Amino acid sequence: MTELPTISLPKSRYFPSPTSAGPDGLVYFGGRLSPDWLLDAYSHGIFPWPFSENDTLLAWWTPDPRAIFELTAGPGSLHVSRRLRRTLRSSQWTATCDTNFRGVITGCATAQDRHGQTWLGPAMIKAYCEMHEMGHAHSVEVWHEGELAGGVYGLAIGGLFSAESMFYAVRDASKVALAYLVSHLRTRGFTLLDIQQLTEHTERLGACEISRDEYLARLALAVRQPVTFGDRLEGKIRKM
Repeated sequence: MTELPTISLPKSRYFPSPTSAGPDGLVYFGGRLSPDWLLDAYSHGIFPWPFSENDTLLAWWTPDPRAIFELTAGPGSLHVSRRLRRTLRSSQWTATCDTNFRGVITGCATAQDRHGQTWLGPAMIKAYCEMHEMGHAHSVEVWHEGELAGGVYGLAIGGLFSAESMFYAVRDASKVALAYLVSHLRTRGFTLLDIQQLTEHTERLGACEISRDEYLARLALAVRQPVTFGDRLEGKIRKM
């Protein structure tokens, strides 16, 4: 575990301690998808993950280990392959942030035949769109020939960005969006990019796992950082 200053998270208003979660990371049933519940959850390393898009009973999770992309160079950081590097240098892509949040989250729910096969249902979409309107949730959009080709969205609290999902309608567009997001977060001074659980795809892209204890220690520092997401993409994407 990385040596970190001893700073503890304050007690949650709604949830038990993350360390009380079961072996699968399940920590709580019930609650609401309202801004106060969501901000409290993410500030304590907890996130909602319904069993299906039509599930009316909310389930809240804090897995151990936890998957992240490191925002510093080295192990655990985003791996930009030669192919992706060439793609990023291409003039065929345009990237923006927070210009079509609803389009991105809808794409994450429906692309690649996900409709009916995902946890991202109408209630979740409505909740995160509300969080976006309040300035807590953000998206990176990638455009190809004037059309939305892919994107990624998530929640920002201080120096934490919790990436929720990404999608593509054109090949490589989700990877392009992720690369722009990572570059932007580095430039803005974020220190923790959470992706919750490791998949084969994110592992190939360089993501790593850390223990829940280390994640919570890093989270306690991150949420105290005086940084914001900003209103335009920043960073030197072509030099990644």
